[in-house]
Amino acid sequence: MKNGKVKNIKQELLSDNWYTLNKVTFEYHREDGEWETQVREAYDRGNGAVILLYNKENKSIVLTRQFRMPTYLNGNTDGMMIEACAGILEKGNAEQTIRMEVEEETGYKIDKVEKVFESYMSPGSVTEILYFFIGEYHKDMKVSEGGGADDETENIEVLEMSFEQALQMMGAGEIRDAKTIMLLQYAQIHKLFG
Repeated sequence: MKNGKVKNIKQELLSDNWYTLNKVTFEYHREDGEWETQVREAYDRGNGAVILLYNKENKSIVLTRQFRMPTYLNGNTDGMMIEACAGILEKGNAEQTIRMEVEEETGYKIDKVEKVFESYMSPGSVTEILYFFIGEYHKDMKVSEGGGADDETENIEVLEMSFEQALQMMGAGEIRDAKTIMLLQYAQIHKLFG
């Protein structure tokens, strides 16, 4: 369904280096009845998926730690971020993508995941919709050390910790990734660990 308040959309490609950045000029119909020309930039990096891996018996979760240049440029002194396992959708299939990402990044081969919600992560400038999942892991699902795909220069460290420790780290500002915080809060609100 198209928005009748928007017309004459023109896009100009500004960058196609990593993903695409477009300058978008359009007319927007204001509440006072006037049409107003607006200009925005929209970064299209594709849609993604993220998962909180949890073990009910041990009351533990698996997260990752990796270097994130944009956070480094914005004051994160070492650039390292603790995050839930995530990735850009492959062929548009969120469930298949997240199972593949879990194996690449953490070394766990899981077969059952549950989608819990979806969200635009930065709707003022990024087109991405992120699909949020939870999935249970057990030690016998470990098939490799993880660490990310060799051709993607990810250098991922796999972290297993108690759910309580993760909540404490979130409260102390050691976990500052929005998608991870959202999943930790989901687990807390829905009493994932009882």
